[in-house]
Amino acid sequence: LEGFSSMSKAAVKISTDLLSNPLCEQDQTFLESMTALDTAMKRMDSFNQEKVNQIQKTVIDPLKKYGGVFPSLNMAVKRREQALQDYKRLQSKVEKYEEKEKTGPVMVKLHQAREELRPVKEDFEAKNKQLLEEMPKFYHSRIDYFQPSFEALIRAQVVYFTEMYKIFSELTSQMDQAGLTDEQRERETEAKLSELRALSIVADD
Repeated sequence: LEGFSSMSKAAVKISTDLLSNPLCEQDQTFLESMTALDTAMKRMDSFNQEKVNQIQKTVIDPLKKYGGVFPSLNMAVKRREQALQDYKRLQSKVEKYEEKEKTGPVMVKLHQAREELRPVKEDFEAKNKQLLEEMPKFYHSRIDYFQPSFEALIRAQVVYFTEMYKIFSELTSQMDQAGLTDEQRERETEAKLSELRALSIVADD
């Protein structure tokens, strides 16, 4: 976006500099052409800034908001992973007591281990179920989320380039009063350049 703004600002500066050229005071036709160019560049800059603002509001900002969801999502995954580790640790503890000889003290410890395991297992299963249900929804919702942004981007581009076509069409008609073709204009430019080269002050030594 900064590139768009910089480009149009540079174009405005060029047209402004040309308009302040001393030739504008000496040649009315040149003054009119540079005035038309300066007006066109300022209009272009205005529409360009409007497009940049539109893209910022409809594309960049939604992207940032979407990206802001990921820290919470990552945290949910980490909590599920921690719950899994706790579950495995206590499950291993239960299995260890189950493998021992069934003495009174062992049975007491086995019962305690199972009681300790139950809420941890339930916590893990709840977190795991939540992720299994919501992760696919989150993944598939990205299309619905970004669709309006893409549509807004396309509309902004259509409006911008339509206006650019109008601006430069008007500029062409203002600066091309003689109605010369590109070939005729090129020949005219070459003729002027030849005249300049023929001057003694620019002649080669």
